Amino acid sequence: MIVPIILSGGSGTRLWPLSRKHYPKQFISLVNQTTLFQDTILRLPEEMDEPTIICNESHRFLVAEQLRQIGKKSNNIILEPIGKNTAPAITLAALKLTMNKQDPVLFVLPADHSIQNKEAFHESIKIAETLAEQKKLVTFGVPPTQPETGYGYIEVDNTKTDKYYNINSFREKPTKKNAKKYQESTNYYWNSGMFMFKASVYLDELEKFEPKILDACKKCFQNEHKDLDFIRLNNEEFFQCPEKSIDYAIMEHTKNSVVVPLEADWTDVGSWTTLSNLNIKDSKGNVSKGDVLLEEVHDTFVYSSKRLISAIGVSDLVIIDTPDALLIANKKYAQNINNIVKKLEKNKRREVDNHRQVLRPWGYYDLIDSEDGFKVKRILVNPGTQLSLQKHKFRSEHWVVVKGVATVTCAEKVFELNESQSTYIPQGAVHRLGNNGDTPLEIIEIQTGSYLEEDDIIRLEDDYQRN
Repeated sequence: MIVPIILSGGSGTRLWPLSRKHYPKQFISLVNQTTLFQDTILRLPEEMDEPTIICNESHRFLVAEQLRQIGKKSNNIILEPIGKNTAPAITLAALKLTMNKQDPVLFVLPADHSIQNKEAFHESIKIAETLAEQKKLVTFGVPPTQPETGYGYIEVDNTKTDKYYNINSFREKPTKKNAKKYQESTNYYWNSGMFMFKASVYLDELEKFEPKILDACKKCFQNEHKDLDFIRLNNEEFFQCPEKSIDYAIMEHTKNSVVVPLEADWTDVGSWTTLSNLNIKDSKGNVSKGDVLLEEVHDTFVYSSKRLISAIGVSDLVIIDTPDALLIANKKYAQNINNIVKKLEKNKRREVDNHRQVLRPWGYYDLIDSEDGFKVKRILVNPGTQLSLQKHKFRSEHWVVVKGVATVTCAEKVFELNESQSTYIPQGAVHRLGNNGDTPLEIIEIQTGSYLEEDDIIRLEDDYQRN
């Protein structure tokens, strides 16, 4: 039995402003109509078991909804309170799956890759499975097609077989000079970040090389509990877990590692330049998404989420426009966008965490306008759902129904509002907004008060068990 382990905890800072902390790149449709996360699951062989998913706690409803959209499910969605890199994440999955005395083969996949040749992908999986059953720790190596400085490399001994190779060393992201040397050689592969091994073999090697990670992850399950479809851990124990990648923790030390070549049009969608190369270009080398007009523009990637973007006489640029942030960068600096994100974090800017439109398990809200003392939101509530029963210390709210019928709780009263009707929610009043109809509910919410941030929500009851 092969169990896919989907690692979905990344933040995708190099694809800012489209990818953000609470809505990262793996949950966005970047290459086709489905998201990278959905593509990761849909390309798996049908005979595989349902996936175990490791994700950030703040992404749990995104994971559940995107599984539902493609008709898939998972009984093991493990929530990390904080990212600790790949070794602890894989360890959590391995421990969970061996609790019932089974020892499956684990197929570890990041949720943000593009693989175009599914048939070749499946062939490499078959080779890897045979090796995993022989107690090998398998990683998948991609033959380099260009001197890429954004990937790690694996040096192999390619003198024995053409189906798999022993590993000589792992190399960090190289200089351009070394990347060119690696590409021209026949014994260097891109490190894809995908792995396959038996759960027991992985745990045995972890106990040998990183026992502190294994011990911390075991303690995480001492107070484990189910929350809807999610598995919550002992967060305090996980905070104590060392942060380390599987490469550093095991693969660079074990004597049982091998590489299976993967020639399946693989790409790690890690930058705007990479994404540009995955799309069809016009006769001048441009890629345009959305409402875009170009005149004498060359080798440029332009993305517009809503409004018109026009450009004249430029080249080698990345132009990304979202409702609340605009990025313009030279392609050769596309790998440095995370430096902008670090500055946003330092300045505590909301644009690093959320888009203007913020998804919630009941629907979403769109922040239309805000200044000191007021904030205006457009709120959409899906049929049959409701917000938490809540109150606020510092703000009052005025609701106007735009579409649908709202079921409103305010203090002791429960009543309905139709289109164009409104109500006032006083500061401190216990209230709730719900949609008992079969069509989406849309309202305009006007907040006024001395403090208007999201942490001024005191939840008294919640269908989604949020704090």
